[in-house]
Amino acid sequence: MPASSLLAAPPRVLNIGLEGFARELAARGVAVVQVDWRPPAGGRRELAALLAALGRHERRIARANAEALRRMFAAVPVLVDVVPAAQAIPALRRRVVLHAGPPIDWARMCGPLRGAIAGAIVFEGWAPDLRAAARLAASGAIEFQPNHRFAAVGPMTGVTTGSMPVLVVENRAKGARNRAYCTINEGLGKVLRFGANDASVLERLAWLRDEFGPALGAALRAGGGLELAPLVARGLAMGDEMHQRNVACSALFLRALAPRLASAARAPQAAARALAFIAGNEQFFLNVGMAMAKAIMDPVCGIEGCSLVTAMCRNGTEFAIRVSATGEAWFVAPAERPQGLYFAGYSEKDANPDMGDSAILETVGLGAFAMAASPAVAGFVGAGSAADATRYTRSMSEIAIGRNARWPIPALDMAGVPCGIDIRRVIETGIAPAINTGIAHREAGVGQVGAGIARAPLACFEKALVAFARSLGVRP
Repeated sequence: MPASSLLAAPPRVLNIGLEGFARELAARGVAVVQVDWRPPAGGRRELAALLAALGRHERRIARANAEALRRMFAAVPVLVDVVPAAQAIPALRRRVVLHAGPPIDWARMCGPLRGAIAGAIVFEGWAPDLRAAARLAASGAIEFQPNHRFAAVGPMTGVTTGSMPVLVVENRAKGARNRAYCTINEGLGKVLRFGANDASVLERLAWLRDEFGPALGAALRAGGGLELAPLVARGLAMGDEMHQRNVACSALFLRALAPRLASAARAPQAAARALAFIAGNEQFFLNVGMAMAKAIMDPVCGIEGCSLVTAMCRNGTEFAIRVSATGEAWFVAPAERPQGLYFAGYSEKDANPDMGDSAILETVGLGAFAMAASPAVAGFVGAGSAADATRYTRSMSEIAIGRNARWPIPALDMAGVPCGIDIRRVIETGIAPAINTGIAHREAGVGQVGAGIARAPLACFEKALVAFARSLGVRP
């Protein structure tokens, strides 16, 4: 085309970098496309050089990552039982308390985690009251371990002790047959997972242990378990994202289990209590989904050359990730406070830093990665409009290497949820994984004060990239 023709035509602009230029041009009627370009690794030369060096191992990494996706997509998670935690995890026959996030000692624990542990100690009968429980915890007489060490997960504080009933999810994929565990969701209001520990909290825990848990376990065994992946697919089509919104999946769960649960209960009144408990708790499926995600991701651990994240979690003080190639090593950075909406009477100054094992859902492509399926949750967590929810999913697809066709999103023309978080893409783009989350009060005993979006600290991924490179013989 002659230069004179180009000059005679209206201008069409491709703007790279500052959005202000694009906005000004658009305001004047100029056709403009904005490209959100950033220098690789945020312009940090040492990280960019490491990414370049890893490029020489691209084929090896690609094969390992393809194997990881194959294992994720081949998973057949089935909820098979509910049993006392000590039966599933023999270490809990001792005075051991499991918690969310990476390892941490009593001195560095946040208020909600301390509150939940004190409540659990009283619940187990190891101390007569909360003050005595706190003294016992500080004395060194209680052993603290992360849930993840024992194929378990727990929301928010994640506290798990021996007599608490846990959901058992079995991965029935060929060659897998691993199991994962999570406590039962306690419902809303004052609950142990947010650090509350008064008499009403302990009474509910006792009911879950003595009546509800055994009935639900019997109902699952009687029916051969409940396959979860198809249920999640239906939930996505009905507006859930499985982290902060579980309305549809909780209802589908109740529909599937109600006849068996009614038969398994010891008396009509017990059946009525059990059914009313599930029906009154829109987040009931959260814990089921967490155990499902853990069962899916554990077989991905330990693949040589695999750069995918296998776990993200936080204990209210620190955020941590695991990467497939580096096995059970934790890469840790300070946890950040979520950004979101607060209940009446509370504000950001009341919030504890992010906490919980529930970010395991984002590692399989749910939660914030599936927000396009759940426009209603965007307003609840302060993420904006339905269009913003879609933007979150599109953004997360930039750091994920695959899409799970089993879990399609209607708003994206049935494209599967983005999954397989690649630490290399996180560092290259500077896009930190987003996580839908509840917000706990920073003091023990208060409970939930809001909901929002948290971001995984990039420092975790920087440390993980260095360790991953070393596993391949690449030095910074």
